[in-house]
Amino acid sequence: MNPPDDARRRGRRRFLLVASLFFVPLATAFLLYYSAGYRPAVGAHGELVSPPRPLTVSGLMLPDGRPAPPDAFEGKWSIVLDAGPACDESTRARLDELGNLRLALDKDMGRVRRVLLHQGACDSFELLSRDADLLILAAVGPPGRSFLAQFPPALEEGKAIYIVDPHGNLMMSYRATGSARGMLKDLERLLRLSSIG
Repeated sequence: MNPPDDARRRGRRRFLLVASLFFVPLATAFLLYYSAGYRPAVGAHGELVSPPRPLTVSGLMLPDGRPAPPDAFEGKWSIVLDAGPACDESTRARLDELGNLRLALDKDMGRVRRVLLHQGACDSFELLSRDADLLILAAVGPPGRSFLAQFPPALEEGKAIYIVDPHGNLMMSYRATGSARGMLKDLERLLRLSSIG
């Protein structure tokens, strides 16, 4: 026996109401994202490099004078401190801060290493080489300048910090004097969302 017309209409209204609860927000988000160009903030504390930029390693030297291998940035997430032309006490202090940031990652700290990139003399090699997670690279001559040109312009006094993924792609940039806490939050998010490295 068929239900009366008004019961059928009530059932249809309920169904349409439930369906609209699902489809209206979905359609709104779709329209905002694709037609209005709206992009929600991801909460990044640094500058996101979009799309990620693959780095070509050339003109970089290891402390012992050998050229850096082409895969120097691959295998782990890298926090790259660009020290600019000076490798001084402030550089050492910032490296120590980045080391503490790495330790704060707890179980994920093995997925991350620090990289010191410098363009001038650095007399602290012996002291710095005691840090097992630290890779020291020098940009040398015109090839080194070509390598550095792959990064965004220096954000502050020739110094900046970058995050490079385990495939060698430049992902984010920060002011050298920026908040380590903000960088830690970004790294935690990247490591949580990524299975690489």
